[in-house]
Amino acid sequence: MTADAPGPAGNAQTFVSDRDIPADWWTLFESEALDGLVRASLRDSPTVDSAKAVLRSAQATYEAQRGALLMPALDGNLSATREKVSGAAFGAPSFGSSVFTLYSASVTVSYRLDLFGASRRQLEGLRAQTSYERWELEAANLSLTGNVVTTAINVASLRAQIAAVTTIVGSQQDQLNIVQRQFNAGGASRADVLAQTSQLAQTQATLPALEKAFAQAQHRLAVLSGRTPDAEIPTFELERFTLPSELPLSVPAKLLRQRPDVQAAEALLHQASAQVGVATANLFPQLNLSGSIGSDALSAGTLFGSGTQTWSAGASLLQPLFHGGELRAKRRAALADLDNAAAQYRQVVLTAMQDVADTLRALEADARNLRAQAAAESTASASLEITTKQFAAGGVSHVALLIAQRQYSQARQSRVQAEAARYADTAALFQALGGGWWNRKDQADKVNKQ
Repeated sequence: MTADAPGPAGNAQTFVSDRDIPADWWTLFESEALDGLVRASLRDSPTVDSAKAVLRSAQATYEAQRGALLMPALDGNLSATREKVSGAAFGAPSFGSSVFTLYSASVTVSYRLDLFGASRRQLEGLRAQTSYERWELEAANLSLTGNVVTTAINVASLRAQIAAVTTIVGSQQDQLNIVQRQFNAGGASRADVLAQTSQLAQTQATLPALEKAFAQAQHRLAVLSGRTPDAEIPTFELERFTLPSELPLSVPAKLLRQRPDVQAAEALLHQASAQVGVATANLFPQLNLSGSIGSDALSAGTLFGSGTQTWSAGASLLQPLFHGGELRAKRRAALADLDNAAAQYRQVVLTAMQDVADTLRALEADARNLRAQAAAESTASASLEITTKQFAAGGVSHVALLIAQRQYSQARQSRVQAEAARYADTAALFQALGGGWWNRKDQADKVNKQ
């Protein structure tokens, strides 16, 4: 369980082992605006549309190659040729030459016997490529939803920081007015007025950077949802988010099945293994069968008539004998690619585990940080209130007031940032655990059909 703190973002969170993740995990923040924006992003994002198109292309390529490699090729041919033949071509020049039209119709069939599994392994590789693109689509969905949620939280955080600084600017402006009146009455020095003016200017100077970051975050949110940067987006405020009180935890073995990037790396490993099989099969003989049946005639009307039938049947065996070491070198290259894919798979697995470990640590540390920042803000607020009264009564110097103002300003901004970090950490955990894609309706339908 994490530490708790005052405020809506300060609830303690409990980790529950093997707790499943809903497909629409972002709804756990209980924000209708966020839910609507995420769904719009999944529907309109060019990145997701691109991934879907690549998947369709991979599926069509697999289906095309499956028919070409596993089924016989059957082709029909119909031709008409006008020819002039010399008798010399037959050793009888005295016959002169003759002109005629030859009509030909035939059906040809060819088939490659997959004796050593080259076709099967090639199809296996194409199927793995299709699987890879499917997981890339899931990864694109997960990345998009995670970016939308964290960017929305960032927008809300920046909005709260701007509001806090604006309030502090107003308070410091009021204090400057008091100091100015004291100066006019002879109760304060010119240095006090300049110091308070400088403090106000320093606080005001933080607003442009915050406003720029706020505008850029809004632009990013609009683009993520498939719209132009100037498009209107919902208003997000930290107070309108709900911090989930229970968080899921997955054992490492389950985590590997949940992460789209791990599944994609596994598909690439499978594809590399299939390519080794193809390269190995190419070292052995290839047997091709072919045959045709048709008709040749001097007029279209006599096609398929008596005496016009033609047919052929044959087989060819190709055994590589010498290719300058090309085939064995290609097999060695395929084995090296397999080693590379295996190493990349291990790296992706380690990175996935690191993501979860880092996020869990961040959840615990940022919960403690929010508690500390909330306490610091409360203390700074009380200190500023007392110091302001004491300064008005002449009990403390203006320097003490400036220090109290600066401390409160920093503490309030830090508390807002700490609140946003808790929401962002929670979103990061759902993303690190795979995002619950397996509970989506289309995935459930696939399982039911299998």
